[in-house]
Amino acid sequence: MRTFLSKRLYLKRIVMGFAAFAFLGSSLVFAQQKPPIKIGFTMPQTGGLAANGKAALLAMQMWKDDVNAKGGLLGRKVEFVFYDDQTNPSLVTGFYSKLLDADKVDIILGSYGTNMQVPPLPMVMQRKLYYVCLFGLDPNARFNYSGYFQMQPNGPNPAVDNTGTFLEAAMLANPKPKTIAIVGGDAEYPAVAMEGGRKNAKLLGLKVVYDNTYPPTTTDFAPIMRAIAATKPDIVMVNSYPPDTVGMIRAAYEVGLKAQVFGGPMIGTAYASVKKQLGPLLNNVVGFEMYVPEPTIKFAGVEKFLERYQAVAGKEGVDTLGFYIPPFAYAMMQIIGEAVEKTQSLDQQKLIDYTHAATFQTVAGEIKFGANGEWAVPRALYVQYRNIEGNDTEQFKKAGKAVILAPAKFKSGDIISPFDGTQGKK
Repeated sequence: MRTFLSKRLYLKRIVMGFAAFAFLGSSLVFAQQKPPIKIGFTMPQTGGLAANGKAALLAMQMWKDDVNAKGGLLGRKVEFVFYDDQTNPSLVTGFYSKLLDADKVDIILGSYGTNMQVPPLPMVMQRKLYYVCLFGLDPNARFNYSGYFQMQPNGPNPAVDNTGTFLEAAMLANPKPKTIAIVGGDAEYPAVAMEGGRKNAKLLGLKVVYDNTYPPTTTDFAPIMRAIAATKPDIVMVNSYPPDTVGMIRAAYEVGLKAQVFGGPMIGTAYASVKKQLGPLLNNVVGFEMYVPEPTIKFAGVEKFLERYQAVAGKEGVDTLGFYIPPFAYAMMQIIGEAVEKTQSLDQQKLIDYTHAATFQTVAGEIKFGANGEWAVPRALYVQYRNIEGNDTEQFKKAGKAVILAPAKFKSGDIISPFDGTQGKK
């Protein structure tokens, strides 16, 4: 009996072995017949925007692994070809020429950040390419290219919509603000945001009492903040990149700034690293986020995604919370994947047409693009940081630490004012 069973087991293993060999052989033939779909891009891994560039890349690679585990796109494996643009706009165009002419990628993506997305646009337009970008503030404004799409929920008029949501939150202060100070770095993103701030201030009847820029190389922000404080504004709107954001918030306490509302479209407050640096200094600051764990906002799949992301983020040395850019980086790839599968094509115009027409369901919520490639409906969240104790980032995984003030649809609490920098760590 034992011998009979052994023979049966032996024969079964031989059959399974042949089947596995046959499958492997067919897979190899399949791979030879169908080359990978190559998606090319630059992403800052060094320089000022590296922290978010690394977090974005991790989320994008998670999507790539997920889609390849399901058979890829159009029955072909997906591969990334990417370069570190070093947060240096002067390097970007050269990299994209290489991606297209030497690497022969099938689809290109825009890098992270406004300054990195603008340089390739003339080339993209000339070649009539599908161009989906990640977190830029209206880089297409002066190009008006129909193949451009932006993965940032600013709205159809990005500069005005984004800063408009900040002022929607700020105008909730009591008494109602009457004056505003507008400040930002001398760079592409802050310049666009400041222009939007000026337009919204005029619409709201706010008197601009301070309007100035500072060099990108600035390290001492106290003199700037003293000049702002001297004008006694009700609202201080800061338009900044991450290093400036930290410097301006610290300077507000250094000079003892008093205002009804202090904050603005400051890139960085959503980063785990910045939250860790500033800790209680964030209390009562009004900043913008893409996602926070408040009870008024839920996107299907985002919590599961963040759980997976957070499980590996620490080991990879990237943003450990992942609230800001990772869900949108993953959602960007979901959109591209859907466009390829639904059109059954890599034809650039077909991908452009589909992305304009479709409404996408992603881990970052429902996304519909307007005619100019920006989101049809703005959804940047302006929050007020509260009850922050110490520098542990785990506390931000709980509701009540970043209370949503605007848009009204997602509001989870009322604004607390004034901001008083003379109280130190509140």
